[in-house]
Amino acid sequence: MKKIMAWIASLTMCATALTAPMQSAIPVKAETGDYNYAEALQKSMFFYEVQQSGELPDWNMVTWRDDSMLTDEVQGGWFDAGDHFKFALTNAYTASMLAWGYLEYGDAVKKAGMEELYKNNLQFGLDYLVNCDLGDSVVYMIGDNFDHQWWGSAEVYMRKYKLMKQEDQRPFYTCEDSCINAQMAAALAGGYMIFKDSDAKKAEEYLTHAKDLFKRADTVRETGMNDEKEHEFYKPTTFYDDLFFAANFLYMATGDQAYLDKCANEYINNLGKEEQSSEMKFTWGHCWDDTMQGAMLLYAKNTGDSQWKEQVKKHLEYWTTGYGGKQVSYTPDGLAWLFQWGSLRHATTTAFLAKVAADSIFADDDTLAKKYNDFADRQMNYAFGDNDLNMSYVQGMGENNPKTFHHRTASGIHDDHWQSLGLDESEAEGWQTEYAHTLYGALEGGPDKDGSFTDEVGAYRFSEVAIDYNAGYTACLCAMMDDYGGEILENFPEQETPKWNEFEVAAVIQQNQANYTQIQVWAMNHSAWPARVVKDLSYNYYFDVSEILEAGLSIDDITVSIGYDQHASDEGALTASKPIQYDGNIYYVKLSFNDGRVVMPTGQSEHRAEAQIRIAIPDQINGQSTAGMWNPENDYSFQGLQEGGQDLLKMPEAITPYITMYDGDTLIYGVEPDGTKPDNTTPKPTDPTTTEASSDPAGSETLRYGDVDDNGEINILDVVLANRVYVGIDSLNDKQKKQGDVDGDLKITLSDSMQILRYLVHLIDKF
Repeated sequence: MKKIMAWIASLTMCATALTAPMQSAIPVKAETGDYNYAEALQKSMFFYEVQQSGELPDWNMVTWRDDSMLTDEVQGGWFDAGDHFKFALTNAYTASMLAWGYLEYGDAVKKAGMEELYKNNLQFGLDYLVNCDLGDSVVYMIGDNFDHQWWGSAEVYMRKYKLMKQEDQRPFYTCEDSCINAQMAAALAGGYMIFKDSDAKKAEEYLTHAKDLFKRADTVRETGMNDEKEHEFYKPTTFYDDLFFAANFLYMATGDQAYLDKCANEYINNLGKEEQSSEMKFTWGHCWDDTMQGAMLLYAKNTGDSQWKEQVKKHLEYWTTGYGGKQVSYTPDGLAWLFQWGSLRHATTTAFLAKVAADSIFADDDTLAKKYNDFADRQMNYAFGDNDLNMSYVQGMGENNPKTFHHRTASGIHDDHWQSLGLDESEAEGWQTEYAHTLYGALEGGPDKDGSFTDEVGAYRFSEVAIDYNAGYTACLCAMMDDYGGEILENFPEQETPKWNEFEVAAVIQQNQANYTQIQVWAMNHSAWPARVVKDLSYNYYFDVSEILEAGLSIDDITVSIGYDQHASDEGALTASKPIQYDGNIYYVKLSFNDGRVVMPTGQSEHRAEAQIRIAIPDQINGQSTAGMWNPENDYSFQGLQEGGQDLLKMPEAITPYITMYDGDTLIYGVEPDGTKPDNTTPKPTDPTTTEASSDPAGSETLRYGDVDDNGEINILDVVLANRVYVGIDSLNDKQKKQGDVDGDLKITLSDSMQILRYLVHLIDKF
């Protein structure tokens, strides 16, 4: 890769030399650390967009997500982990860390071209915090234990919730709690500093809420007041650390010395102490429950006082080589291992504190700065694969990720049988083993103290992902980019295509008699791109009436009946049409759900709707037997069906494409008798540089993207010409302009030159 990039740089200089002496070179990827930290940050933003609840913003890049939880008391916010709870505490902690990372290293984020992406995601979290602030209390939790009892996608959560609880809204809980309020205040003060120059109105809103939340937190000075519902999941142990943390953020936002005075006079003496000691605590790590160490670093920066710099040093020494006879544990392969839950979360968050300290309060101490920077680099790179397992614990980064992760929506499970995820098919007894989606950017919990990793979806402390796990890690990525650069992926994310049929039909023959055929049918919804329900759902069964007409019978002699309907007593009841002509002697009966949303990917009994359908002619007409006049062997939908019952119906061989399924009038599954298939795939072009442009009324023209000079080839001369056009030396005709605009921004820039170079050296295979 380094040789390729060196060649690109060389070509770039040659191309630029042919333009104008004052023109700077095409920007190229600089020498970086061991990994592409910009790509990692880009993917971490993807993870946060996966976690979005409510109505998704138009900039959400996750094509397999859709709106969800639209009846929540407070819309928006991030789902907490692989479940669908929303906690103000972890949303606030996460937003505070993302804000802090940007405040320290925003220039690196901007340089990588991710300013808008980062700010969008941060603002999404901050706006939720604003809406959770009710003025006299805070909505601290939305959801209940049902979330941990059921496994499925966010988009259909409320369908299942309504089915099981007969309620249209999830429960929500309010309280006044100093930990929650203070962390919300810290995050919103950080948001004020970030947005004050670009969106003054929004920034002032953040600051107003931050001040009010801090005042209430400081007045209440209580942990756990009336928020007992949350304590099963998150139970804060103290609040002075959070007041300390928020006061420092508010000082930075306002310059008001009163906030630092509160730290000195009221908070510091009440901060945690080492066990059985009066010494101020320097062990443990910065997290949602203990913000003391991060707050101390901010306080040391804000005051410049050597006493607090020394306190920060104690903490970082504990995490590196030890202090006062105490040192964090280390795995044999080098991870600073604090705790069994989220071991990588703690290591990468401390890595962020180490980076900030090295770049600020210890910047004039080369030895300490190097020590803490090296520690941070090792911990971050451990997460990307520098470990004895060669395992990248960040999903979608590197080639060897854990095969399991604990995340409901990303799994795409339709039948709630999630325990089989990641198993070999031979172990899964026919249940789904494959994840529907790649959960790009999610940091998994991490290894055990001995460096081992239990790669099982149910091993929560290893395979869990969470917004707070990614928080300090994301902040540290900003620091890594500041040190080493990086390059975002230009075509990320790629459009996912379904790995299985989202809708399908299975059928078996129950009875095949002289004057009727009875089949048992499962109409199934296994959607995950995104998970969804279809109200106007139906399926067609096709049959040939030639032999009936030849026997002198008419279409009116054919009857269709439903012997069993799983939803006969509810809103999804099936109705059967009379025979409808398809083409010639081919007819079909349409089985329509009154409300097809009852067929939903939410559980073993809901993902398929069972029915028994009989198509028959009378036993006799005018006293004459009709035996032998009915012959299903030439029926389109009969082909391939086998005789059997439920056991066969569950097997793959029962799936039939000859019974077609519809969303309204749109075919969504199967093949009609004339060969018509669902229009849900886009064929790949044979040449990734060409496309057909049909805007010309006289016809269409073939464009070969990258062929700027339009000579039929793509080579370095196209790069040279693009550069010359960019600086005004040459001009292009309309077709050349189209072919040169490979990044699609409707103009020829250095970005186009760079993409063509990347194509020439096979770093990308399409524009």
